[in-house]
Amino acid sequence: MATLHLHSALANPTPFKSTNTQISTRREPPRRRANSVRCGEATQVSGETHRVTVKNGNDSLDICRVLNGMWQTSGGWGRIDRDDAVEAMLRYADAGLSTFDMADHYGPAEDLYGIFINRVRQERPPDYLEKVRGLTKWVPPPVKMTSSFVRDSINVSRKRMDVASLDMLQFHWWDYANTGYLDALKHLTDLKEEGKIKTVALTNFDTERLQIILENEIPVVSNQVQHSIVDMRPQQKMAELCQLTGVKLITYGTVMGGLLSEKFLDTNLNIPFAGPPLNTPSLQKYKRMVDAWGGWSLFQALLQTLKGIATKHGVSIANVAVKYVLDQQAVAGSMVGVRLGLSEHIQDCNAVFSLALDEEDVNSIKEVTKKGKNLLKVIGDCGDEYRR
Repeated sequence: MATLHLHSALANPTPFKSTNTQISTRREPPRRRANSVRCGEATQVSGETHRVTVKNGNDSLDICRVLNGMWQTSGGWGRIDRDDAVEAMLRYADAGLSTFDMADHYGPAEDLYGIFINRVRQERPPDYLEKVRGLTKWVPPPVKMTSSFVRDSINVSRKRMDVASLDMLQFHWWDYANTGYLDALKHLTDLKEEGKIKTVALTNFDTERLQIILENEIPVVSNQVQHSIVDMRPQQKMAELCQLTGVKLITYGTVMGGLLSEKFLDTNLNIPFAGPPLNTPSLQKYKRMVDAWGGWSLFQALLQTLKGIATKHGVSIANVAVKYVLDQQAVAGSMVGVRLGLSEHIQDCNAVFSLALDEEDVNSIKEVTKKGKNLLKVIGDCGDEYRR
């Protein structure tokens, strides 16, 4: 199977063709930010709510519960200026949002992290550096998973990110009929034992394969899956196994590329040019998810409900959407995409940590979502959208 861009596979069922992201390489002397804040100090929130530890046996990693997703660096969201992007990463980390999620195929994401982490080493104190996390993914082609192939592939990410040991390596596999994924994971575990990877994790694996992997004594700490108020598939099968085994979920698509926001409230996308344009890969992808779930009218009813809850608590629709998923079983953290150097939502992201949804809020959300289709029956289990 041709290697697809993971997040765009549902939106575009044809093989992904790499987009040459426009990125400037303007160089400027490193700048020290005045009054920089150490991770976690920007909000008066306890570490218990701001950060969480994912673990399996002796392997563990603490991360921020709201992760900065870097898919947006891969093309399709606008021109990226390298220095502006790195400055933006520093601002997120200064505000306590210090966990960055990327992949080997997200354009320059790993390279940007490498520049960023060197700025942190030079310009921030050691205890600040200890809170910064870089999570990456490896999406190999369907070839024989030899020890040397796996090692060489991981070394590319280590070099690009400029780290001796990857904080977390999240592994994706296309075809379950090819059990080479177990070979790859065993080699990744060997690299972990050598200190080249701190934690081994998965992305877009289903419940059946997660159980097989755990039965093979591969110590994965988490599985990154699509999960939102609209897409509750992880809570139907995956979460139960996670609760039994201690494996955590890291979620993406939680704000549906921005669809779960005030911007799309009271809009009618069925009328040409009547609503905001679906002008990014993520908006296009998650609009298809809305269509599969129940359509735009039902989605508007959901946005109206979320707006009422947001107004009640003095937060945004996106805050409610993220907090609802963070409160679900086995969920360690949720991704919010960052358009580095183009737009920022630092204050909005940090508002999630002080938000507490009450029983009335949860029931009102469920009253709307129960009218939607069961996506487990429509699409399949976690990750099946990439293997249909």
